Amino acid sequence: MKHGNLFSQIPGVLTEELAETLATGSGPLRIERIVSRGDHASPEGHWYDQSEVEWVVLLRGSGILRFEEDGQLLKMGVGDWVEIPAHCRHRVESTAAGEETLWLAVFSG
Repeated sequence: MKHGNLFSQIPGVLTEELAETLATGSGPLRIERIVSRGDHASPEGHWYDQSEVEWVVLLRGSGILRFEEDGQLLKMGVGDWVEIPAHCRHRVESTAAGEETLWLAVFSG
C-alpha cells in the first residue's frame, strides 16, 4: 500500500517544475503531482507532444496553458480541469507569481 499527501513534502526551493509519479497502472496509466513555484513556464520553444491522453486538474495556484494548433490560451484556477488529447501540442505559458501552483495529472494510453 502506498499513501501520502498531495500538499506535503514539497521542496522549499524549486528552480524548475517538479513532476513526481504517484501511481502507475495498466493501460498504461500514470498519475503525477506537478508543482511549480513562482512564475514558471515551459522552456522557450518547447511544446509537450505526448502519446498519451492527459487529464489535469489544478489544485492550488493558477496557470495558463497554450495550445499550438489554434494558439488558444486556457486560464486555469483552483478546481479547473482539462483533458488534452494525445499529440495535442501544448505548453505551460505561466503559473502564479509569488505562490505555489499544484497540478494533478492523469496520463492514459
